[in-house]
Amino acid sequence: MIGIPLGIAIGCHRVVRGIFDPLIEFYRPLPPLAYLPLVIIWLGIDESSKVTLIFLAMLAPIVLSARSGVTSVRIEQIQVAYSMGATPWQVITQVISRGALPDIMTGMRIAIGFGWTTLVVAEMVVAERGIGFMVLNASEFLVTDVVIAGILVIGIIAYCFDLLMRYLEAKLIPWKGYN
Repeated sequence: MIGIPLGIAIGCHRVVRGIFDPLIEFYRPLPPLAYLPLVIIWLGIDESSKVTLIFLAMLAPIVLSARSGVTSVRIEQIQVAYSMGATPWQVITQVISRGALPDIMTGMRIAIGFGWTTLVVAEMVVAERGIGFMVLNASEFLVTDVVIAGILVIGIIAYCFDLLMRYLEAKLIPWKGYN
């Protein structure tokens, strides 16, 4: 809800790009666990810290993919829309957003992977329940079967997320060529 509009705004407006692009590019390469202590200090050890950490882990890939999608829209498409009487808002919502949708969906697939990984690791570090906590707790007591089962469940859930995103891509972007 924040990443896509922000990415489109960064791709469409120089001023917005000048303000937000350096911030996104600064924190994008930082691993989420690097700012985990700061998030815990500010928000405590509860669900809000995990949600914030996942949000931050997912924001940069979504913003960058939306920005990339905007720049991939051909200028001729935009000019044709304007010549047919489209308003700037219609150009952004009907031409640019739809043209950027394949890149946005790819960024969302990547972001979901980052978010899932961040959630599992955050559960290992600061949680008292969850699959990450279960795997780490089992490893401390050398319960290998629970560790392996946890890893399999983590992988299966990640694969299901990816299948869901592929399904959404096929439905939302039929022109991309999915069968």
